[in-house]
Amino acid sequence: MALSLKNSPLLLFLLLLSAAAGIGRAARLNQWESAIRMPTDEDEELGTRWAVLVAGSSGYGNYRHQADVCHAYQLLRKGGLREENIVVFMYDDIANNELNPRSGVIINHPQGDDVYAGVPKDYTGKHVTAANLYAVLLGNKSALTGGSGKVVNSKPNDRIFLYYSDHGGPGVLGMPNLPFLYAMDFIEVLKKKHASGGYKEMVIYVEACESGSIFEGIMPKDLNIYVTTASNAQESSWGTYCPGMEPTPPPEFITCLGDLYSIAWMEDSETHNLKKETVKQQYEAVKDRTSNFNTFIIGSHVMEYGTTNIKAEKLYLYQGFDPASVNFPSNYLHTGTMEAVNQRDADLLFLWHMYKNLEDGSEKKVETMKQISETVKHRIHLDSSIDLIGKLLFGPTKGSATLNSIRAPGLPLVDDWECLKSKVRLFETYCGSLTQYGMKHMRAFANICNSGVSRASVEEACMAACIDHAPRQWHPLNQGYSA
Repeated sequence: MALSLKNSPLLLFLLLLSAAAGIGRAARLNQWESAIRMPTDEDEELGTRWAVLVAGSSGYGNYRHQADVCHAYQLLRKGGLREENIVVFMYDDIANNELNPRSGVIINHPQGDDVYAGVPKDYTGKHVTAANLYAVLLGNKSALTGGSGKVVNSKPNDRIFLYYSDHGGPGVLGMPNLPFLYAMDFIEVLKKKHASGGYKEMVIYVEACESGSIFEGIMPKDLNIYVTTASNAQESSWGTYCPGMEPTPPPEFITCLGDLYSIAWMEDSETHNLKKETVKQQYEAVKDRTSNFNTFIIGSHVMEYGTTNIKAEKLYLYQGFDPASVNFPSNYLHTGTMEAVNQRDADLLFLWHMYKNLEDGSEKKVETMKQISETVKHRIHLDSSIDLIGKLLFGPTKGSATLNSIRAPGLPLVDDWECLKSKVRLFETYCGSLTQYGMKHMRAFANICNSGVSRASVEEACMAACIDHAPRQWHPLNQGYSA
């Protein structure tokens, strides 16, 4: 069931209203039966394994991101990584959410067990910020604001695994608390970490729309860091295990349980001997599954950046090794094509299922319909405002083409990253928050910067496009407007 807002958000809503609920579930083994493995002397000789796990969203409609991160934590702990060496960022508003049908439990697969139990609450709520993430990676406790104080205090012989799951846009990754994580800021942090001699090698997995744009043209090859992303610099990533899809979640769930790229790498790790499987072998397996076996009808292009010779190494060096994975049967993975939903449409899918399940005529059902309407209206507002700004700056015939132009492979999204930040702030001043949906328009602001348009001209265009039409203040946490 591929969903897209390419033509019209209203069209998506109509499609959602007419969608038939699928049935059927994939068989799954109890993946948490084996005990967490203790580190061995062999591990000590290899240095310490560190991990940073980041869910960059909030809200029950984004259930899948925190489910991904909790699942990753359980996988790494079973692989032998110590809790003190795993730093977890998640808003922590899912497990005990009133909409969660299994209070205190989070699952990441239709037949999955609880992945929430035991996950440390290092950085939650207002402390899930880009600044705290940078401080954690750099081991800089003095730069932290709140949280557990846990940082990556790694040494030259240590390895680091970083996994991020959330919404993204060209040049940015989302955070539940603004500002966004901007690509060049993140790359500068990686450079500082490398200059400090604080690790031997690092592997980074990123699940987000346009996640390739975070590294395209700006990721050095000499930092001893290997990166894979769920999508290239121009396309969406995908949510999966959603209601109405096959395999379908338990009927009481109205939100997607996971993301296509994320479940691909984690379910691959759970079913292979990571002392034999290489980083390259997992990359190839995840690329096949995330592209829906190279059909791309639903799916995206998994990309790679940085120091590619790391691909020859065994995965256990970063994710550890769980002996139980050696005996998993070959039919453990879902081998057919996966149904999925565009990351940016998953919140509407969630809202529609919530609306559908409520009692007709109830106050809550009326409120939910209003929320759906406001969500779609805000999307239309963002899209039309950007379109008008393009026409005002570049003319009615060139506006859209200029804002949406894509640079050649190997070139960064924008030449001046500070310009990009300032243009986004300017837009939000007059037009309201971009939100997780509006992040897709980051390329438009990058192209405005690349075209050398003055701040005064952009401000004038934003005022003309939005000053009389800006919506009420949008609240990203509850996906609604203030009164």
